[in-house]
Amino acid sequence: MDAVVTDATQPAIALRGVNKWFKSATGEPLEVLKDVAFEVPPRSILALLGASGCGKSTLLNIISGIVEPSGGSVSFGGVPAAEFTGWDTIGYLFQDDRLLPWRTAIRNVEFALEAGELARAQRRQRARAALRLVGLEEFADAFPYQLSGGMRSRVALARSLVREPRMLLMDEPFSRLDAQTRALLHGEVLRIQNMKHMTIVFVTHDVEEAAVLADQVVVLSPRPGRVREIVDVPCARPRDPTHPAVIAYIQRLRALI
Repeated sequence: MDAVVTDATQPAIALRGVNKWFKSATGEPLEVLKDVAFEVPPRSILALLGASGCGKSTLLNIISGIVEPSGGSVSFGGVPAAEFTGWDTIGYLFQDDRLLPWRTAIRNVEFALEAGELARAQRRQRARAALRLVGLEEFADAFPYQLSGGMRSRVALARSLVREPRMLLMDEPFSRLDAQTRALLHGEVLRIQNMKHMTIVFVTHDVEEAAVLADQVVVLSPRPGRVREIVDVPCARPRDPTHPAVIAYIQRLRALI
């Protein structure tokens, strides 16, 4: 891969004055995001928090390159998005697991590699390593219907990691899970992030999730989404959501939404 070499002294991701409009059903412009600007330090975790409809997922899709901004700029390690060629170094974990029901767990993970040039044996080796990373190697030959919701989410996480990305984007990937399973997966994400030194940006409407996982929380206002405040969360990990210091951040974030 001939990716643009990014500057390690620059933010991993930087947004400057990002705006987004869509055309409404009446043909009028619908303003979704307005003058959004923030930076994501390398190897950090940043949460995008806000009420439903404030543009969180649209903003994540702009960062990923899926959606073009109507104005402003995005850069990666100092490289403008228009010149950035390392898109395959960015993993994306969607809100639903999007597993193919006719494929086993390992073949679902392999799917992320099939557009590349790896031989079949190499794809299988990489997929098995990704499943091992999320603790599901023994379920490699199971089909999605044979897996619990949490296990399906782990397979989706393995698929997003199999290309060994430097950055991981997550769009409320655990919102459909029960509280206990969600907490377990939070621990898995933190363990993997610490091991792989990835930069993570994730969307959530769950204030507790933002306070437990993120180094920084970008709180967006209702549509059009603007940066209401950027909150640093310096508490040591792992974070207990019942600890007074974490509770204080949860309360502060809740007051901002």
